[in-house]
Amino acid sequence: MSNTAKTDGVKKLTKAPGAAKKAAQAAGLKKDPKPKKVAKKATKTEDGKEKPKEVKKKNNRKRFFQKGLPAVPESVLKRRKRREYAKKAAVFKALKVKAAARKRRKIIFKRAESYIKEYRQKERDEIRLRRQAKNKGNYYIPAEANLAFVIRIRGINQVAPKVRKVLQLFRLKQINNGVFMKLNKATINMLRICEPYVTWGYPNLKSVRELIYKRGFAKVKRQRIPITSNAIIETSLGKSCNIICVEDLIHEIFTVGKNFRHATNFLWPFKITIKGYSSEYLLF
Repeated sequence: MSNTAKTDGVKKLTKAPGAAKKAAQAAGLKKDPKPKKVAKKATKTEDGKEKPKEVKKKNNRKRFFQKGLPAVPESVLKRRKRREYAKKAAVFKALKVKAAARKRRKIIFKRAESYIKEYRQKERDEIRLRRQAKNKGNYYIPAEANLAFVIRIRGINQVAPKVRKVLQLFRLKQINNGVFMKLNKATINMLRICEPYVTWGYPNLKSVRELIYKRGFAKVKRQRIPITSNAIIETSLGKSCNIICVEDLIHEIFTVGKNFRHATNFLWPFKITIKGYSSEYLLF
């Protein structure tokens, strides 16, 4: 048989199922062997220990974005918007209050400065008038005081009805209570009626300031409240009397201004303690 016949036989065999393997074996052809896996050498550190194998982290971000964001209920969104709006409103309100407080503080400083100038000018005028009178050989008689501070020194035993009524009008209901009072004809006559039960005098600027700062209490809704801030004074006397701070209150009382009655009624009667004196041994 010729070579052509052999090739024809091979062609015919290839057409049959499984004939390709047999034809390849007959022709002396062999299948390529599978490539052998080469073992990777383990990397070692300087100490001679093997490095741990790196574990690849699964990327879950792709899965998350493929699935999409979860749906948020409408009520949650509305609540979130309300919360954001309330937060912004609170911040805006706080800034507004802060700006108003800064503005009010400037007004208070200006008023206090003007009052100090007024007090100093008054003292200088008195010194100047006294010197002028002395140089001319005369005597300087200062103006009559308009302000008095009255303290109750006796209790309630054996008190006449008229005296008791006067003490009630003066708001001197307890022993060692003190109040500021405007001196005029009526109040001087009332002081003469209750003279054995009270003592009084003319306070200066220092004593008025120390009394209000150290022992001053406000009367707010029939309650005795300590004066801890200017806001307490402003809420009670700001609109009606234009008194917004402690210095305004001191100035109004010391100068006996037009709002003196409101200022003194705002203050609770002072409770005075006498040094070296005990009420335990009081027999009347």
